[in-house]
Amino acid sequence: MVTAFDVHPEDLIVKTAEALKKEEAITPPVWVLFVKTGNHKERPPIEQDWWYTRAAAVLRTVYIRGPIGVSKLRNKYGGNKKRGVMPRHFRRGSGSVLRKCLQQLQNAGLVQYHEKGVRKGRIITPKGKSLLDNTAKSLENGTI
Repeated sequence: MVTAFDVHPEDLIVKTAEALKKEEAITPPVWVLFVKTGNHKERPPIEQDWWYTRAAAVLRTVYIRGPIGVSKLRNKYGGNKKRGVMPRHFRRGSGSVLRKCLQQLQNAGLVQYHEKGVRKGRIITPKGKSLLDNTAKSLENGTI
């Protein structure tokens, strides 16, 4: 059986973003047109539907690394900030963007909060797992 681990991540994220556009619980906020995705960025994203791409990438990350929280996701989606002639320094990604993505994925029933001992954060639900695995299966078969 083909899972999300077996296909190329970029192809999986693009196709999952198309599937998330059909979910009514996942909608971009009004501020999505002018917000940056982190302190290390100079401008907002150029792509119009970047919100769905980020939500699909977050869903895949929760599937692979879960349970995971906003803090770990901020590290994953961070980058180096240009500081002119001084050396670059790592800056974390936007917590608000990631938090809202996780909340919308949770409202759609694709992820859920999990707390077990020290490890707490969001994990993927069977609905989210089947969405990613079915998308990976269709990518492998070439039906999408």
